[in-house]
Amino acid sequence: MIDIKRIKENPEAVKAGFHAKEVDCDALVDRILELDAERRSLIASTEAKKAEQNRVSRDIPRLKKAGEDVAPIFKRMGELKAEIAENDARLSDIEAEYRVNMLSLPNLPDEDLLPGGKENNVALRYHGEPHVFDFAPQHHVDLCTNLGLIDYERGANLAGSGFWIYRGMGARLEWALLNYFMDCHLADGYEMVMLPHMLEYRCGETAGQFPKFADEVYKIENATDERMHFMLPTAETALASLHRDEIMKESDLPHKLFAYTPCFRREAGSHRADERGMVRGHQFNKIEMFQYTLPEKSDEAFEELVIKAENLVKGLGFHFRTVKLAAGDCSASMARTYDIEIQIPSMNGYKEVSSVSNARDYQARRGNIRFRREATGKPEFVHTLNGSGLATSRIFPAMVEQNQRADGSVVVPEVLRKYLGGLEIIEK
Repeated sequence: MIDIKRIKENPEAVKAGFHAKEVDCDALVDRILELDAERRSLIASTEAKKAEQNRVSRDIPRLKKAGEDVAPIFKRMGELKAEIAENDARLSDIEAEYRVNMLSLPNLPDEDLLPGGKENNVALRYHGEPHVFDFAPQHHVDLCTNLGLIDYERGANLAGSGFWIYRGMGARLEWALLNYFMDCHLADGYEMVMLPHMLEYRCGETAGQFPKFADEVYKIENATDERMHFMLPTAETALASLHRDEIMKESDLPHKLFAYTPCFRREAGSHRADERGMVRGHQFNKIEMFQYTLPEKSDEAFEELVIKAENLVKGLGFHFRTVKLAAGDCSASMARTYDIEIQIPSMNGYKEVSSVSNARDYQARRGNIRFRREATGKPEFVHTLNGSGLATSRIFPAMVEQNQRADGSVVVPEVLRKYLGGLEIIEK
């Protein structure tokens, strides 16, 4: 949620920020300012009427004792009561519309981001060299099928298009990836969290996905519970609400967390031939990094998360690039995002395997998450950051494609071998 003071102080700058993000919120910003002015006017009017009500009420005993006619006063009291009730009803309607409108605004991008969409993304750095084969490489679907790692057909039979089953060594390889990620985060002092996979509405609202993107999740109907529940699309959605409506201690920050969850997405993705297999799907595994931090430490935390994501990919031996997203390519909730992109040979280009993002105080305002500043004793909003560390649904196909040999076998990355009993080569 954007600070209303920021909107009131410079509405044109706020609108320009949204334009850089390729979102037209001009009418919405104007309406919010109208509602804020009307809300303040109504509150002032109501307080004035209540003050008059109290003053007149205090005069009644004195006037009665003096034998004066108090009928006009009782009439005025009735009028004030009706006017206050009318104001309260109107205020309730205004505040409801105001809240929905404020929650519908995306986050403002950081000022150093280029405006526009992905065509203005900037590759900041590259690591390693692209993989070159001296034979005709296979697609990961064919490799995984021939080696018995993934069962695409039975996955679709069980749940439909966009689902798959890890089998035998494929399941063990997937679990080895997750263990590698988790061990790295534990070594860096991050707290491991195991989360519910079903969340209630306010989690989506705090993370910034609701109300605008409420139709993009898997909703769950429950005849015994009227609350809206949904399957989590990413652990960020839960982690962002972990300290909702709390005031944290300054000494507890930064609070560094990670969580493993399956992720459930309604968008199955693409009909492009080069995106067949497990590059896009309705369910995939991911380790998510998350930080609650002091505002002045926000940029430092962001760089830490980027380096952590890069190191995970380096450890697997991949060539990759780190890309600074343009304002319009950042998600609605984020002020800045860097993507780590690797090459999947069959896809003839780079694909994102980690997004590291800074929401600044946007999520904290939506979830009322604060810390108490020791120097002043006053509460302030924290900053929240998240980063994939990592998602496996693109790491896995890149790993088997880049590490394949001419005979169709796959070399296991060295960092994963200890989780597989020392196995070096996966053969048919």
